[in-house]
Amino acid sequence: MMTALEQRLRKSRGLSWKHFGKQITFYLPGMISYNGLKGAYPGISITGPYCALMCDHCQARILQPMPAVMSPDALIDMCRRFADRGCLGVLISGGCDPVGRLPWRAFASAIRTVKQQTGLYISVHCGLLDLDTAMVLKNAGVDQALLDVVGDDETYRTVCHVDFGISHILSSLEALNRADLPVVPHVVCGLYQGRMKSELKAIEMIAGFPIEQLVIVSLMAIRGTPFEGVRTPDAMEVAEIIVEARRHMPRVRMSLGCARRRGDEEIERLALEGGVNRMALPSDAVMERARELGLEIRYQRTCCSVGADFSNTCW
Repeated sequence: MMTALEQRLRKSRGLSWKHFGKQITFYLPGMISYNGLKGAYPGISITGPYCALMCDHCQARILQPMPAVMSPDALIDMCRRFADRGCLGVLISGGCDPVGRLPWRAFASAIRTVKQQTGLYISVHCGLLDLDTAMVLKNAGVDQALLDVVGDDETYRTVCHVDFGISHILSSLEALNRADLPVVPHVVCGLYQGRMKSELKAIEMIAGFPIEQLVIVSLMAIRGTPFEGVRTPDAMEVAEIIVEARRHMPRVRMSLGCARRRGDEEIERLALEGGVNRMALPSDAVMERARELGLEIRYQRTCCSVGADFSNTCW
């Protein structure tokens, strides 16, 4: 007899197959090596290793391995080199200032040059922004904006060290929507010190916007951060969010992103059983399970949020 969660996963999977067919794409992001392979979608930081917020779950550790491009000319030069190496696109990231923003206006002209001269697909970790900044990114040729969505003020303030609430996230989603810049929201399971708190509220917030893609990730207890020793969410907790996201947004493509506890094949398996359409860094076990389910499998060497189809039948 199936458990209640298994029943919900099966229903979620059915909804996914109804709208998107029996298929899944596995992704290899550009900053990660996997079985001797490397992705073709590198990340770079326009602030180097600097971040004013120093959120408890990251503390700018994620920025440190990224090449630093601290000037517009450096960004252009770096992206040209990526294009010459055959990269498919680039993720432009960086740390936030004290109010959660990145210096996009200073780099907008350079981004436009990169787009015109290289044709690279461009994603940005946009941070908080207003309509004018969203339009600047849109007009510069950015293809998509990635934005973490937190579901309650307490988590946002205590973990991310801001002195305002989630209304600023909602206004950023609205600005991106009005600018017609595709946004790919990310929900971090367990952001509140490893505990599930307002992830369902975040899903409800996102469901109010006409998005096409959603990425579910899970807290990583990164060494050297205040969360280094916390318990991270288990597979069933993450699966519950996937199920609820599908219930609220049946026609949205859903990913299990690369930011999650490494080596946890159960998270991957339950995400697959729940009908995710995309998955970064798949294990051999989950790829085998996909074959058992009769899924058409594609492979793509980019971030799982990338909207363009660069996939193949093999890595």
